[in-house]
Amino acid sequence: MSDLEKFLHNEEIEVPHLIKIAIGHYQFETIHPFNDGNGRCGRLMITFYLVANKLLIKPSLYLSDFFEKNKTSYYDALSRVRESNDLLHWIKFFLNGVIATAEKGKKTFQEILKLKNDIDAKIVKLNRKAERGREFVHYLYSKPVVSINDVVDYFKITKNSAISLVSDFEKLKILKELTEYKRNRLFAFDDYLKLF
Repeated sequence: MSDLEKFLHNEEIEVPHLIKIAIGHYQFETIHPFNDGNGRCGRLMITFYLVANKLLIKPSLYLSDFFEKNKTSYYDALSRVRESNDLLHWIKFFLNGVIATAEKGKKTFQEILKLKNDIDAKIVKLNRKAERGREFVHYLYSKPVVSINDVVDYFKITKNSAISLVSDFEKLKILKELTEYKRNRLFAFDDYLKLF
């Protein structure tokens, strides 16, 4: 682990960052230092490395989905390095994962922008409540599943006002009730969640 840490922080090694973290991820998975959680830690290490080296502003490149969908190829590529010293195959697999994940992230972001525009058009229908509606949508991007109490706490409004706002959002098909309870109901920003 000490050698891995020194390798990742050694700025005298002139290797592109994506190649360096591909090698680092392989090495971490080979060392397998923990009894549990090595995969999660190894995948997080990729994202943290890219953020620390300013290739990403935020931890928005999450390769777990690609690795999971290509699990057999992922393990085969890691094994080929150990068994036949084929590091190039692993690096190509890793870089293809970065490309696929980045393209998926770009597509999701474009869909979020389209959804935002669609919702902005719906919010206008709230007339005098439109300003609060815009603020509520902004809140929903950070908390896409809410209860009435969440709305009360966020806006510092009465329960009846919160129920009215959520009801308006249901009518506009921005929120969808999940629970079908009389009390403690939960509402989802469903179209946003579906994008992920």
